Parts: sequence; C-alpha cells; structure tokens
Amino acid sequence: MNRFRFSHAPIDAAPLREQLHHPSCGGFAAFEGWVRDHNEGREVTRLEYEAFEPLGVAEGERIIAEACQRFGVERALCVHRVGDLDLKEVAVWVGVAAKHRDEAFRACRYIIDEVKHRVPIWKKEHYATGDSGWVNCERCTQHAHNHDAGRAHVHS
Repeated sequence: MNRFRFSHAPIDAAPLREQLHHPSCGGFAAFEGWVRDHNEGREVTRLEYEAFEPLGVAEGERIIAEACQRFGVERALCVHRVGDLDLKEVAVWVGVAAKHRDEAFRACRYIIDEVKHRVPIWKKEHYATGDSGWVNCERCTQHAHNHDAGRAHVHS
C-alpha cells in the first residue's frame, strides 16, 4: 500500500481513516484542504491540479517516512487530487495515527507543509472573470522572466 498517492477521483476520507485505525493508536489527526471560492481578492470558480506523478509519489513516500521516524507515528497517509476540482471539493487529505495526539498533530502538520513545499504539483485557478492562472508555479515565474511574453507556456 502506498502511503502517498494521487487521485483522479474525489477523495473519500472515511475509508482512508479506516486504513489508519489500529489498536496501538490512541490519537488521530487529519487535515483536509478544500477548494475555496476566492484567492487574493479574486473570485475562484474551480481549480486544476497537475503533477509529475512518479516523482511526486516517490517524494511523498519520503515525506511520510520522515514524519513517521521524526514523530514516532504508527501510520500515515496522504492523497492529493489531480485534474479538475469544483468548489468545496477536497484537494488534499492527510491522516496520521499515533500512540498519542501530540505526535499525530505534529506529523500531520509536517506532512502537509512538506507536500506543499516539495512535491511537484501545480495548481491553476479559474476565475469568475473567465481568466485563469497558475498559482505558486516557479516554472511559470521563470518562464515569464526568461522568455518572450507572447510565447505559450505548457506544463507537460
């Protein structure tokens, strides 16, 4: 079982939580990141996520292994959506089961923070105005500064 994975379908937290349930664990913490209707003063209508999945899974597995070792947790999972997401959908889910709540909370926070920082995932926001834009995309920023403004930018 992969502890980190991508999903092209909506995330259902109940079976994920059940995978973590174990008699040795007394604490459980989870985080859900939802698609919201605004960002930086703009009305958002939906999101698109793209990922370099083979590298993303490998890096996600490393992050979870680090969290388990660092915080002494028994079990952890993370699922990140890719594709088109509507408002209110779950974009990312992290769950951690541990002997005690403190370890579960700290490992959960570590996992989501590291996934956001290290896993190759790109988010495109679609706005009510009909415009769209990639958010926190270093390749997009580099492209804008290093190439002609008229050239197309493509994520592969």
